Amino acid sequence: MSVSQAVVSLSAQQAQVLGVLLPCLSGTVVDRAEISGDLVRIWVRAAAGGAACPDCGTWCTAVRDRYRRRLRDGSAGGRRVLIWLVVRLLRCGNAECPRASFAEQPQGLAVPYARRTPLLAGQLGAVAAALAGRAGSRLARAVLAVEVSRHTLIRVVMALPGPAAGPVRVLGIDDFALRKGRDYATLLADMETGEPADVLPDREAGTAAGWLRAHPEVEVICRDRAGAYAEAARDGAPQAVQVADRWHLWRNLCEYAGQAVARHQGCLAGPGCAGPARQQEQPREQQPREQPAGVPAGLDAVIRQRHAAVHQLRAGARRCPGRPPRSASAGRPPAGSGGPAARTRCCGCAAPRR
Repeated sequence: MSVSQAVVSLSAQQAQVLGVLLPCLSGTVVDRAEISGDLVRIWVRAAAGGAACPDCGTWCTAVRDRYRRRLRDGSAGGRRVLIWLVVRLLRCGNAECPRASFAEQPQGLAVPYARRTPLLAGQLGAVAAALAGRAGSRLARAVLAVEVSRHTLIRVVMALPGPAAGPVRVLGIDDFALRKGRDYATLLADMETGEPADVLPDREAGTAAGWLRAHPEVEVICRDRAGAYAEAARDGAPQAVQVADRWHLWRNLCEYAGQAVARHQGCLAGPGCAGPARQQEQPREQQPREQPAGVPAGLDAVIRQRHAAVHQLRAGARRCPGRPPRSASAGRPPAGSGGPAARTRCCGCAAPRR
């Protein structure tokens, strides 16, 4: 049997050696391995007898169901690696835990909802952060033996976590819409560096106050005039000074100026407030039209006269004055009536038939 089409059932020692070569398989039992061309398939299952509940931490061994999961891993010897993992659905034995069942996630091999191992995800993240797009796709195909599109690498870049924010002395807080009119969140930014510090899932005062309690280094809070953020600043950071940022100051000034103008709109539109310049102003249609530079004087009148003459000629050409009107009941003349002159002349005049 050739190496390119080998199917091997591994012993315990061989599976241990394979776990050394592929560190993500160290916590699993390898049942079978298959090499087909440039692809390596490995069938594994978790070695532990159970798993801890992700909510309450209770060790669970009761199996509710099983299913098979496919994961892509980093290349081995220039070959693509595909791992088939048998996942157990375990039932939580804690009666007070809200989670009835959960799927086991072997450490270092699988994470929830992922189709790639953490090792391959880290490699693609490094490639995407350095090159992204088409260049990253070509490098991943040539070096990592991974078929990945440029769109996938862009999504990987977008999913990478941002750098951790340092201590924030001057904090800016404001809300933004996830879905306008329905869902809102809170953005926290470092006003000295202009970098975002954190994003809160809602715009409630309790959530913002909890974040402020965890960051006692905040000295100044720039906020809008909303009461929720004022309450959060008083409860979570009483030592901080609350100020209004420049954008909200200008916005509030514009709003109040617009309201003042709207209240006095009747006074501004009356004759008493018009002023001498407004009273002497002529209607726009009565004002003499300025002649553009480089255009001869009287050209506008000449154009209008020619336009009227053309329309007059067109109106006269539609009906010959010597032709009698045609009634609605009159039909076409019989075939063969009239000679060539009758076919080319509409009547006794010299005007040709249209």
